[in-house]
Amino acid sequence: MQNIDGQTGAVESSGLSNVDNTENEDFLETLLQDSPLGAALARDRKVMQEVAASPFPRPAIPRVITVANQKGGVGKTTTAVNIAAALAKGGLQVLVIDGDPQGNASTALGADKNAEVSTLYNVLQGEVDIAQVVQICPELRNLQVVPANMDLSLLEFELANSEQREFRMQKAVQDYLDVSRETSAAPDYIIIDCPPSLGLLTINALVAAKEILIPIQTEYYALEGLTQLLKTIGRVREALQAEVQISTILLTMFDRRTNLSQEVAAEVRAYFPQETLNIEIPRNIRISEAPSFQQSVITYDERSSGAIAYMAAAKEIAERANQVEN
Repeated sequence: MQNIDGQTGAVESSGLSNVDNTENEDFLETLLQDSPLGAALARDRKVMQEVAASPFPRPAIPRVITVANQKGGVGKTTTAVNIAAALAKGGLQVLVIDGDPQGNASTALGADKNAEVSTLYNVLQGEVDIAQVVQICPELRNLQVVPANMDLSLLEFELANSEQREFRMQKAVQDYLDVSRETSAAPDYIIIDCPPSLGLLTINALVAAKEILIPIQTEYYALEGLTQLLKTIGRVREALQAEVQISTILLTMFDRRTNLSQEVAAEVRAYFPQETLNIEIPRNIRISEAPSFQQSVITYDERSSGAIAYMAAAKEIAERANQVEN
């Protein structure tokens, strides 16, 4: 069981830290049933049961989802990585494209991104295909990664005067899907992470995707920058005939104990009632620790409140596939 991290977990000081069976969990919940920790344990257990109740549905066609928000610090890359890992943990085939020159998604999924390795930069330059650069996540064999490193930051300058520069990623993704279908190895999901900016890399990611997932932090100024992002999406759709749409909004860094988180969540749901997922991602130290071990929280600590929430969010996304396709 997990350490107390401000959300949920076990109580190491209680002497029960090594207990990991249902009987003792029931005892602990009974012992703490009137406490916030006990309520959180019960809530997490209920969510776990709901996630495990049925398999993750497979979409009829591959879903390409870009995770975007121009405002930094909202959990964008964390969401891209953990939603992808959760979908893979649910039995689906997933490809993550790391479109951020910082390469944090690559690091979190254990991908090699050193200077000698071909990366997304080489793909967008037309030197190699996606199939030639994909790496398998060490922790989840059905999760693959197209890595990125700082070379990618040069692309905006190098492609500034190139024709069709906004369509480089779209072409690469479509070529990959065409080839993978021929070999019956098409992914169920392609998750594209992008930088916290609205430059050429983000525009490429928006054009390449059919759907956008927007993480929104449940804190003051949560909607800051969202208006500009919505304008950019509208301009991309109009100017480049892109088919992308906002399909999912995920509330992150949620603290159930504060009125502010509750109020921000209510405000977001009022603006985006259909798009906002029912589950919120809590503040959780395990989520923050996982990348330093080159893992997602799904594989780092699958019983933490953060991992449970991301599993529930991923399943909700998977269950909405038909709704999005229609």
